[in-house]
Amino acid sequence: MVGIISALTFITVVLFIVGINQVSITNRERIKKRILNLNNSSSSNSEETPEIVKHRPKIEFKSLLSALGKIFAPKYFTRKLESELSKAEILLRGEEFIGLNILTSILGGLVGFVVFGGVAPALLLTCVGILLPGFIIRHRQRARLNEINLQIGDSLTVMINSLRAGYSFQQAVDLVGREMNGPLAVEFRRTMREINLGNTTEQALQNLIRRVESDDLDLMITAVLIQRQIGGNLAEIFENISNTIRERIRIKGEIKTLTAQGRISGMVIGLLPVAMFAVLMLISPDYISLLLERRVGLIILGLGIISETIGFLLIRKVVTIEF
Repeated sequence: MVGIISALTFITVVLFIVGINQVSITNRERIKKRILNLNNSSSSNSEETPEIVKHRPKIEFKSLLSALGKIFAPKYFTRKLESELSKAEILLRGEEFIGLNILTSILGGLVGFVVFGGVAPALLLTCVGILLPGFIIRHRQRARLNEINLQIGDSLTVMINSLRAGYSFQQAVDLVGREMNGPLAVEFRRTMREINLGNTTEQALQNLIRRVESDDLDLMITAVLIQRQIGGNLAEIFENISNTIRERIRIKGEIKTLTAQGRISGMVIGLLPVAMFAVLMLISPDYISLLLERRVGLIILGLGIISETIGFLLIRKVVTIEF
């Protein structure tokens, strides 16, 4: 009975959001029709556009997510979130991602409550639905950053050859953006668009550093900015930076190999208790609920969480080598 009430509540909320979105779409379509009626000079467009509007789906999934996100998120938070999504190459607006996060948390709670029949599994799957999108963003950001760092050496080689052939710095950047593939080429093309639209080269390069947040790229851009102020042979500077970056990548690979055992130990220490708690919560919620219902159980659970966190942080501190 309670599961049916929860499902009906969820359906009611979704229908309410859909209704708000439908009203918004209807108002936009009415405004578009009024503009088309006033625009007598472009009769061909006036004949084609209503057909496009007629065959366009009334409710899109992204519009639904955007409407849901606007209800629960302020503007400044969505702008910051859009910057993080851009770093992860996730083509969603901030409102759309927040709406998706809300839907995943609600669906996770409903699945836990209806399928597993308990409040504890519902809370557990709700937390998973809340944390999973953020974990995906961070994973995509790390993967993209690693790919960019691996491409910096090749891009420097192309730019060195271009500069020695007589190209300017902007032409070399444009050549890398056109000839190479991957996220670094995308960022270089975006930088060239900023310059072509009137932004200064220095400001466009600073924006590139803020978007990517790579130490190797920061070293490269800093050298360019210094060279533009005091002069010098940019091709020779890039060659020295390229050798430095390649050596850093080699050392990082060796360190990663030597610290693999410690990193795996940290992952096991951090994830195994959480995984066991989740499995016991799903298999036997009555057995594990004693920890959540009694004061002694909550104290033991809290001490266990503190101990696991301290152990994980100590192992991470040992295996993390900064250079």
